[in-house]
Amino acid sequence: MTPRTPHDPPALVLVAHGSRDPRARIAVEALMERVRELRPRLPVHLGHIELNEPLLPGALARLGDAEAVLVPLLLSPGHHVKHDIPGAAAAAPARTRVAAPLGPHPLLVETLYARLAEAGWRTPADRATRRASAVVLAAAGSRDPDSAADTRRTARLLAERIGVPVVPAYASAAAPTVPDALRALAARGRHRTAVASCFTAPGRFATQCAEAAPGIAAAPLGDHPAMARLVLHRYEQALTTRQPHPSRAHRRRALAPA
Repeated sequence: MTPRTPHDPPALVLVAHGSRDPRARIAVEALMERVRELRPRLPVHLGHIELNEPLLPGALARLGDAEAVLVPLLLSPGHHVKHDIPGAAAAAPARTRVAAPLGPHPLLVETLYARLAEAGWRTPADRATRRASAVVLAAAGSRDPDSAADTRRTARLLAERIGVPVVPAYASAAAPTVPDALRALAARGRHRTAVASCFTAPGRFATQCAEAAPGIAAAPLGDHPAMARLVLHRYEQALTTRQPHPSRAHRRRALAPA
């Protein structure tokens, strides 16, 4: 454990989902380095919910009783954001705050647009081509209605940015799937379609959604500079938002009647 001084800012702990795809770890570490470049004096750590080391409980244990802000590298609320991450925070000796997930936010939309442009998407200038165009926003999916609501909001923000309809679709646990959304768009005469990747890093779901694209498929969000700025925004936001101590909040949820 690194010795800390009273003047050190609270540590930032990036909380990644974890993946068996080795590209995911590379992408998350690249994003972590971008965050460090923007804030060189800020201690930045990494913890995973599953599948990869370090797992979040171990990463928090190594902080001792230091202050830390956990920033989920997740794009909408769901079980991991509402239960797994607060649970790990409550069990840790560190004095923690849990930031909001990364989406929805204009910086997320900026990254989605940039990744689409890198993949070859160009917003059509003429009305006829716009009527034939659409984008599918591919996300992981969750049974949590708040997750679907936030993904729909991200889709609306992206649609405002690119000037054509954006339809949210999911890799699991929610409907429609990406292939179903693409078929529905084609049935409405929108054959010029692209898939935007609302995934932080490569992995099975991101690959599966990209493979369904008839043409343009954007890369995952990765270490785009806007993502690093968004991580730091969520960190600062958590520091200025009054929060219950995670152990007390988690205990209240555990004791609440079903």
